[in-house]
Amino acid sequence: MKNIAIVCGGYSGEYDISIQSGKVVEKHLDRNKYKGYRIVISKTNWYFESRDGEKYEIDKADFSLNIDSVIIKFDGVFNAIHGTPGEDGKLQAYFDLLNIPYTSSGVTSAALSFNKFFCNHFVRSMGVTVADSLSLRKGDAYEKKTIIDALGLPVFVKPVGSGSSVGISKVNKTEELDEAIKTAFKEDDRILIESFIDGREIACGLIEKGKDLIVFPLTEIISKNDFFDYEAKYTKGLAHEVTPANTPVEVELDIKATSSFLYRQMDCKGFVRFDYILTKTGIYFLEVNAIPGMTEASIIPQQAEAFGMSIQELFTIAVEGMLKKG
Repeated sequence: MKNIAIVCGGYSGEYDISIQSGKVVEKHLDRNKYKGYRIVISKTNWYFESRDGEKYEIDKADFSLNIDSVIIKFDGVFNAIHGTPGEDGKLQAYFDLLNIPYTSSGVTSAALSFNKFFCNHFVRSMGVTVADSLSLRKGDAYEKKTIIDALGLPVFVKPVGSGSSVGISKVNKTEELDEAIKTAFKEDDRILIESFIDGREIACGLIEKGKDLIVFPLTEIISKNDFFDYEAKYTKGLAHEVTPANTPVEVELDIKATSSFLYRQMDCKGFVRFDYILTKTGIYFLEVNAIPGMTEASIIPQQAEAFGMSIQELFTIAVEGMLKKG
């Protein structure tokens, strides 16, 4: 029986969503193979909470637990943290130092995929189409006219390092730009201002199994809001997800091939989701989710189900892949 730490929480605005993901992983982890310990990571404390509500602090020196004088060490970590420090490489570096394997991408891949500015540059260098954009650092002077002349309207203003659309605004009028920039800077010291691409949002999930990549059926995301923002993602009824997506076969193959290519080029690990905008002229890379949502209603579990894979099997593949490489 392997001891698996399920880390969740984190230091970002995605804390509550990550806690939900952690609970779902704990619920569906195969109890015949693994003993799961849901570890909550916050800015003030790292702890395991038992079923009777008792909290046991993690010893950060070796990431172990002391429960009634019994020392528990972990064979691996199931990473369910959306946002920092679990999705941007920081926690991965810590586990690398301790030689503890984990289910997600490594330090370099995680840091690259989490930073929208650097990720867009990398993806573009690989020959994949990305929307035009400009970047600002906190304190930079900017001219609204220069930005609008370069990118047009609407534009999206995004923190370079946030997930679940936290801090993202769609700007339809020039006078809305200042407030959107201010909102994005609350989440990060660097932001991205990106041209609007009119089209359908398509998500492609993948997981590595041995040396092979399993590419799941595509999902089309249809938001009732102006875009697939935080509210639409986590409020029932505000988004409709169609799996499998109704796309021409050649488009489906193109998106799946592009996702497989980027997964390998970015050295991704575990299950990952690539999002695109599908237009009349082709596909535009939107973002990569290195730690996608893990609840039963999340996109990757939906895609796995359409593929014929249970959520328990999905999690088992992730854990077994980690343990073999660890």
